[in-house]
Amino acid sequence: MRLLIVVFSVALTSKLAAYTTGQNDTLDKLNRAVEASPKNAELLLQRGVLLDGLGKHKEAVDDFTKALQLDPKQANAYHERGCAYFKLGNFKESVRDFDKYIEQKPLRKASHWQRGISYYYAGQFEDGRRQFEGYQDFDSNDVENAVWRFMCMARHDGMDKARKEILKIGDDRRVPMRQVYELFAGLLKPADVLAAAVAGNPKPELRSRQLFYAHLYVGIYFDLEGNKANALEHLNKAADEHRIDHYMWDVARVHRDLLKASNKK
Repeated sequence: MRLLIVVFSVALTSKLAAYTTGQNDTLDKLNRAVEASPKNAELLLQRGVLLDGLGKHKEAVDDFTKALQLDPKQANAYHERGCAYFKLGNFKESVRDFDKYIEQKPLRKASHWQRGISYYYAGQFEDGRRQFEGYQDFDSNDVENAVWRFMCMARHDGMDKARKEILKIGDDRRVPMRQVYELFAGLLKPADVLAAAVAGNPKPELRSRQLFYAHLYVGIYFDLEGNKANALEHLNKAADEHRIDHYMWDVARVHRDLLKASNKK
């Protein structure tokens, strides 16, 4: 979860357009390369990664599937397809692919937080809890890890037990992660998290990034409490107003879309 983040804001619109143009140029080149060498699994993997980054997740899955048919030992294709399946809302398939990836790359098991997130949305809460507990051996300073374990426990055992057994976390200096942790621990209110995200008048790009995480986790917290209206309000802000170039943005979007779908039933 603790990866380099690029914020999409009004100030970055021209940079984003240039980036997208560059990506499309690269896609054209890869299309020609795949056409010339249709049985090259590595080229299919590369194109799949690019398609996934462009939001063309179904096309990406097709390329990863073709790559694996050509070379079943392409572990990275399982990981990438698992990510693309998650973004499509195909959580069982995502878990299956992450499991296949870890079969080939067992040393990645503890650090594979994406699998834990897919476990959560697949309803495999005990598997998710164990995944996030194992992640502690990889990084014991990640508030998000404690929060996702909390989420799994809250769904399986209830909020009270999850709060009593929340993981102890070291020094996560990302704003507003300390306040997010204390929200789930029952020590702060949602407004405190949002206030921390804008405290000190941070620069616009940093402010937007911090607000993304604040709204994401406040929204998730409201959802766990059963307040779907407030959850949707904050998840919409995370997904639509404070987009970041990171897997967690897809998590916000997926969670928001699931809530919207449940409200229509």
